[in-house]
Amino acid sequence: MNDRLPLGVKIRDIKHETPSVSTLRFDHSFMFIPGQFVMVWVPGTDEIPMALSSEDSITVQNVGEATAALNALSAGDMIGIRGPFGNGFPLEQDTFAIAGGLGAAPLLPLAEKGFVKTFILGAKTATDLLFLERLGRVTDVHILTDDGSAGRKGFAVQGMEGLPLRDYSQVCVCGPERMMNGVLSYLLKEGLGDRGMFSLHRYMKCGCGVCGSCCIDPTGARVCREGPVFSGTELTGSEFGRYSRDGSGRKRPL
Repeated sequence: MNDRLPLGVKIRDIKHETPSVSTLRFDHSFMFIPGQFVMVWVPGTDEIPMALSSEDSITVQNVGEATAALNALSAGDMIGIRGPFGNGFPLEQDTFAIAGGLGAAPLLPLAEKGFVKTFILGAKTATDLLFLERLGRVTDVHILTDDGSAGRKGFAVQGMEGLPLRDYSQVCVCGPERMMNGVLSYLLKEGLGDRGMFSLHRYMKCGCGVCGSCCIDPTGARVCREGPVFSGTELTGSEFGRYSRDGSGRKRPL
């Protein structure tokens, strides 16, 4: 497969995970490292980057034109897939994972491959918790919700407090960037910034390192090639947690 050209795949089935999130399973499996992403082409609409939630699925939240178009599809419809791209999470035993909202999608395969010892699963409310049953079968899950409707009331970073983080080989994180920045700040305070591995989401046009639209300040590292997973050391002092850029390159505060 030429990863610069989309491979047409047929949607095999659709599972509604939460009121706003669905998993689209297709008729082709991809070899990938958990955390890698693909460029998903919705004919007639757009092409966007999305993490693989399994070897043959993506998990979609309805937040824009392209994701709305994906959520409107039915079994039997076709989409295009390019990739996988990027570096993925390091495959290390005794991993501590933290997910906020849709950030559970790229971390799910890492857990199901047996690398995650403890998993903090956060969401706004109980109905927004993703993959709780599947994660509960393979790792020790700690639940936090913003409104306290399930598990402990609070934010993901609060779930780290009091836990023996030095006993873990790494801390893999995916979710809203302000949440991830809070996790990095906590790790830096504990002297563990180098153990954090953070999955970034940035606007992308090509997905394969050519266009430069996903470069991050000040190093110019491309999220699609040098990322999407970066260590806490790499992100310290960068734009992380402060701003991203829109399609025109203008800074957009987070």
